[in-house]
Amino acid sequence: MLSDAAASDDSDLRNIVHAGTPLTATSLAFAERIGASGSEVLTAIVLGYEAAGRLSEPITPGFRARGFHGCHGAVFAAAVSAAHLLQLNATQMAQSIAISATSIGGLATAADTSVAREYHAGLAAQLGVNAALAAQRGYLAEERILETYQGFFEVYGGVDGEAAAAVATGGLGESWDIVTDMAIKLVPGGHPYHAFAEAAANAAREGNFAASDIESITIARPGFNKLSGPLHPADLIDMAHSPTYFAAAGAADHAFGWINASDAKIADPVIHALIDKVRVGPPPTEDADRYRQGATVTIRTHDGRMSASTVFLPKGAGALGIAWSDVDTKYRTLLPASGLSSGAIEDSLALIHDFARVADVRR
Repeated sequence: MLSDAAASDDSDLRNIVHAGTPLTATSLAFAERIGASGSEVLTAIVLGYEAAGRLSEPITPGFRARGFHGCHGAVFAAAVSAAHLLQLNATQMAQSIAISATSIGGLATAADTSVAREYHAGLAAQLGVNAALAAQRGYLAEERILETYQGFFEVYGGVDGEAAAAVATGGLGESWDIVTDMAIKLVPGGHPYHAFAEAAANAAREGNFAASDIESITIARPGFNKLSGPLHPADLIDMAHSPTYFAAAGAADHAFGWINASDAKIADPVIHALIDKVRVGPPPTEDADRYRQGATVTIRTHDGRMSASTVFLPKGAGALGIAWSDVDTKYRTLLPASGLSSGAIEDSLALIHDFARVADVRR
């Protein structure tokens, strides 16, 4: 739950499933229990991310349209990482997945408006762990629960189970979800809106526009047809789900960072004045397939000047490469809230940098 609480987790850019939340919690817990190495933990995380991405892809975007939350994919990350670290055999691994599929729940409406979002993260970890432990002890669920009639794919995604299974297993082992589709949050809030802020900041900075100059902010993305979420956020939960805040804050500040999750920024009257100027433009058709939670933002001023910016992938996307310096900045920004001393924060960060060489995670 805590790893979701700052709206600072990762996302699979296809479906905005935060698989890293249960993956890190589960993998570290089992590693501590069995004395696994850092390298073994990293392997478990990669495998869990692959499972979550593959089993979420066939039900995307149907599961969100049907009102379900991304924990329906994240649970498989926890189950597979736990099963791997427990060294379960192939039958037990299959059962870990099957038991998870019939256990998980979670409604998007609750997650979008309350701390149920964080609770869902805790459930994904807990239920994935329980599934792996149950499989280890011989519990048996319907092994074809993913693809069978009224199984996981059909119920949650509204798709044909057999066809969905082919999507989930297609190209297995040829590419890795954690490289092609993962992104970590280098700014707070919902990943679908990171590119709104980035593109708005680029456009305002390149045009040298002050907030008082701006007449309109137009955002465009394939499939994005209307503004959603709280238009005028009042707290962190609102802010994390407000595309208007991201676009307005990026345009006002010529940047967007951890400061934008602060109470002062969320209440900033300059940003709120710009929120009312945010519009949705026609979805772009050129290079539409390149938009992976990307966006085009066009800013027009009162005197007719215009500046536009397109961001196909938000910063922090694995496909772009992720710099340690960005990770370090995020870590040093968030970790002081834990109460750890600056020395302990630096020591732990050094350990993370060299995590693959850690012989026993219990240290």
